Amino acid sequence: MALTVEQAVERTPVRAPAAVPEIGPRVRALRESMGLSLRELAARSGVSAPMLSQVERGETSPTLTVAAKVAAGLDLSLSQLLRLDEGQHVAVVRAGEGRVRERAGHRTEELTPPLPGQRADVTIHTLEPGATTGGADDPPLHEPGSRETVVVVSGDLTLHIEGETHVLREGDSVTFDADLPHHFENNNHGETVFMAVVAAGLRRS
Repeated sequence: MALTVEQAVERTPVRAPAAVPEIGPRVRALRESMGLSLRELAARSGVSAPMLSQVERGETSPTLTVAAKVAAGLDLSLSQLLRLDEGQHVAVVRAGEGRVRERAGHRTEELTPPLPGQRADVTIHTLEPGATTGGADDPPLHEPGSRETVVVVSGDLTLHIEGETHVLREGDSVTFDADLPHHFENNNHGETVFMAVVAAGLRRS
C-alpha cells in the first residue's frame, strides 16, 4: 500500500549532512544547558523519556517528526537543532525574545542564540527576594573546564561556592570555575538582576 506524504515524513529518519554533528550529543548538551531532566524535556516535547534517552546515546535516529518535537521542547526550530544555519554570520536576539526559563523566583533569559560551535553562553537572571539559582547540593550544570563571569546589574547578590560566601553589590563582578558546585542567593527585600557569561572548556588543569 502506498504511503501518504505525511506518513513518509513520519517514517523518514533524520540524515544530517556529514558536516553536521550527530543530533544525540547536541540534544543532551542543550537539555542540560537548560537545566532540564529527561522527564521534563519529555513533557515539553511530547517525546517519551526512553526515546529521548536512546536519541541522546545515539542508539536510534529520530524521524523528522520526532526531531521537530524535540526541537520545539528545546525552544528551537528544527533547522537550529540540526545546525543547518551554517551560513549565518550575524544573529540578532531582540530584547525580550531570548529563551526564558522560570523556576521558584528565578527567571533566566538566554541572550545568545544556539549557533554551531558556540563556546560561550550569555544569560541575564532576575532573582526575587529570598530566591536562589539552585540548591546547595545541586550538581554543576556546566561542563568540566568551564569558567563563569557574573556582573551584578542591580541589587545585591550572594555567591556560595565550595564552602565560601561572597557578597556582591551593584556593579561588582566575579569570575570562577563554573564546574564547581555553586549557587546564588538574593537575601534582600528587592529583586536582583545579574548577567552571566559562561565560557566552556577554558581550563587545562
